[in-house]
Amino acid sequence: MNAVDYRETVKQLVDDIKAISANAGLGGEAGEYNLVTQTFLYKFLNDKFLYEAKKIDSSYDFKTLSELSDDDYEYLMMDIGTDAAHLQKEHLIENLFSKQNEADFAKSFDDTLNDIAVSNNEVFSVHTSGNSDIRLFEERLINDIVRDSSKRNEVAKAIINKLAVVKFDEAIFSAGFDFFSTIFEYMIKDYNKDGGGKYAEYYTPHAIARVMAEILVGDDQPMSVKAYDPSAGSGTLLMNLASKIGTDKVSIYSQDISQKSSNLLRLNLILNNLSHSINNIVQGNTIIENRHPEKMDYIVSNPPFKLDFSDWQAQVSALPEYSDRFFAGVPNVPKSAKDKMAIYLLFLQHIIWSLSDTGKAAVVVPTGFITAQAGIEKKIRQKLVDNHWLKGVVSMPSNIFATTGTNVSVLFIDKTNTGKITLVDASKLGTKVKEGKNQKTLLSRDEEQQIIDAFSNPEALEDLSVKLDTEEIKAKNYSLAVGQYFDIKIEYVEITAEEFDAKMKAHQANLKALFEESASLENEIMANLSKLSLNEEINHEEG
Repeated sequence: MNAVDYRETVKQLVDDIKAISANAGLGGEAGEYNLVTQTFLYKFLNDKFLYEAKKIDSSYDFKTLSELSDDDYEYLMMDIGTDAAHLQKEHLIENLFSKQNEADFAKSFDDTLNDIAVSNNEVFSVHTSGNSDIRLFEERLINDIVRDSSKRNEVAKAIINKLAVVKFDEAIFSAGFDFFSTIFEYMIKDYNKDGGGKYAEYYTPHAIARVMAEILVGDDQPMSVKAYDPSAGSGTLLMNLASKIGTDKVSIYSQDISQKSSNLLRLNLILNNLSHSINNIVQGNTIIENRHPEKMDYIVSNPPFKLDFSDWQAQVSALPEYSDRFFAGVPNVPKSAKDKMAIYLLFLQHIIWSLSDTGKAAVVVPTGFITAQAGIEKKIRQKLVDNHWLKGVVSMPSNIFATTGTNVSVLFIDKTNTGKITLVDASKLGTKVKEGKNQKTLLSRDEEQQIIDAFSNPEALEDLSVKLDTEEIKAKNYSLAVGQYFDIKIEYVEITAEEFDAKMKAHQANLKALFEESASLENEIMANLSKLSLNEEINHEEG
């Protein structure tokens, strides 16, 4: 079976679980999201545990594991370490499958997932800014989601039968990032609509994520580094960055105010062999409840652009590190349209503050940021340029995000930058496609590479990139719009004296005709105005 077959097999399992959910009347409800993601996660953890056990002893399967003594099973757990969640014998899918005809099977199903969550709480919990833990599984998944008690056993049995049939084996676990990123997107696609559904905030196009990771890391070969996203969503940017660096060479740190996004990020980490970083996921308000004060080697972020934070805006200036962390200030609360508050300016300043002395960052910003001639935007750009921390900017095509018409650019920061600043104009790249009611621009792999090459190439590329000194940017009032730095082209065409005379006579004749037409129109307008004046006088006298 090839990679495509495996991908289709896993997608079919996701579809089967969604079908079970729909048949139980949960289609489109919040409970469906939990049922799909958590039962898929249970299947993955089960098969990953068996896979890691086989790596230790090729004879291990469900039967031989069931026959191990308690001491030998404990030794097995120690050997597996954090490479997989620790599952007891009774937690394995085949064991649960054998109990499906029991009178209260739905409770056995829930109890199994609850036991797994409790026994793995130390490694697999997401932490909140208030120091609480968000468990791996809901305590009563089936019971709380399926309100009709008469259907609970039916749903639990249907799920366990699907989970028991499909086998995730060595070929799947060795498939790598591209495989699991595709599966992850497919699994959450119904909860992540580009049209602005409930979970739309979690999605960053992979094209942007790949470009950011490739440019940010380049030819470096970092070892034991910290990678961070202060508004991580489901972790697309972090997963691409970790894949570029190497999952065994990077520790992931994140924070996001959404519990759902934090749970999705945990799932993404588990799928991509980054379980060692789950303890670094925090659910909470990054700006006023920052739980990662340590300095980071790499930061990637696509922060929210506009959001009403008027309720806690005053708390920002009361933070002890305020003057250093938010050096350019905090956006004011407008008298109207509070939802238009530029919260991304807080995230951008936080990112700069969070970088180590040799740190690098890539941040998605609205393109208006790169040209604003006053306010917080200008102060941030000025600091980046004056300190030689700005590595460059890529201006992306319009509608690269189908959820917004806002044009975006990617800001690259490098505190070790000693070279010129690169500005890339990628606005004309991409293919326009229709997705639902929205228009979206898709970048091909070749176009992604074109952007990456334009940024890394030491020479400017005509109509695509420029390489600038700090003084050149200062002369343009710190504007980072690439278009104004392109050379103006004047095309010269050689013509004979006779051709020149003929063109001039033609232009003169054309101008004469236009002047004559203009004079005629002027006379007509004056005549109409005279009539209008006369009519008004007559009407006044009659009145």
